[in-house]
Amino acid sequence: MKLHEYQARDLLAQNGVAVTGGRVASTPAEAKAIAAELGGKVVVKAQIHAGGRGKGRLVAESETAGMFHKLTTDPANNSGQVKGDRIGGVRLADTPEEAEQAAAAILGKHLVSIQTGSEGKLVKNVLVAEQTDIAKEYYLAAIIDGMQSSALIMASAEGGQEIEVVAHTNPDAIVRVPVNPSAGFQPYVGRLLAARLGFTGDQADQFAKITHGLYNTLVATDASLVEINPLALTTDGRVVAVDAKLTIDDNALFRHKDLEALRDKDEEDPLEIKAQELGVANFIKLDGNIGCVVNGAGLAMATMDTIKLAGGEPANFLDIGTVNDPQRVVSALQVILEDPSVKAILVNIFGGMARVDIIAQGVIDAHRQLKIDVPVVMRLIGTNLAEGEKLVEESGLPLIRASGLFEAAKKAVEAAGSAA
Repeated sequence: MKLHEYQARDLLAQNGVAVTGGRVASTPAEAKAIAAELGGKVVVKAQIHAGGRGKGRLVAESETAGMFHKLTTDPANNSGQVKGDRIGGVRLADTPEEAEQAAAAILGKHLVSIQTGSEGKLVKNVLVAEQTDIAKEYYLAAIIDGMQSSALIMASAEGGQEIEVVAHTNPDAIVRVPVNPSAGFQPYVGRLLAARLGFTGDQADQFAKITHGLYNTLVATDASLVEINPLALTTDGRVVAVDAKLTIDDNALFRHKDLEALRDKDEEDPLEIKAQELGVANFIKLDGNIGCVVNGAGLAMATMDTIKLAGGEPANFLDIGTVNDPQRVVSALQVILEDPSVKAILVNIFGGMARVDIIAQGVIDAHRQLKIDVPVVMRLIGTNLAEGEKLVEESGLPLIRASGLFEAAKKAVEAAGSAA
């Protein structure tokens, strides 16, 4: 579960991380009042679950349908902040009145960025935060490293830009320090990272404290990612978090009812919400037109790759897992069929613990209950294959059979083209 920036900042502050002053506003009047409290000079930031806000484009709702957008960038403005009436979801204001105007320009608009679809995301709130005179920007994050079964603290002196860019252009600029979960965070971790990034004296102590708070936030919230970018060294010697991102592990939400209340479903894809309601946990909406029902995350990714190799585009990622009830297949297909862009469905099952006959019965039940009107291609192999093939044969339904993965992908692409 993703959180908004203002929510992530609040959680970091609760765990001892120094953040710039600021609060969230839902109206221009609130933005003006907050700016006045902060002394007038503020930055007004659109709150959506996507990056690239400062370099994005604000559009009215009537402009979003079928819109093709061009993102604008300012090479001289690395922070992505945009002042005045220029395009962007992050704007500087020097007075409360300017903050009010900036909020009025942002609120109620759709913000289209490099990380959103062409429709963008509706801005319902803005963060009004104090402007910071930044001497240098850093990157700091804590993640769960599944390969090492530990937390991992990552830091870089090249902050203020996407860490993926740094990893590609200058990987040695990223410092990584694992944290043993049995021992927990030890003071040397903060000191080590501070030294590697060039902090000394009081600033090193400030950085170490923030690193400790970052780790505590990761653990306390069962997060999979806590990121501060940029972490700023100010001209007056303070080390403060300017921007923050926090993603909570969905599997841990049952023990964080307080955090679950922070969820903003308007920021999530309606199909993904529908999938969760129907118990289809591992579903991610994509932009293609071939729906996928697959068991196993690795096979699901391989299936999507093969569809692309065959010239098509997958409409979703879906790992149905080990199925012991045909209704789970029905639910999965119900979610997929609610996507109007789906023109064909590929069911790719490798039955190990999952039984092919149960999957086949689920597809048959779904075809009859949901009145499926798009082609369905099935590639089945594994446990109870003979029984599954018999069910499909005796159903009399127009299910397209394939024996290999590439054959199945090719047939799905052809079927989607014919149905388009």
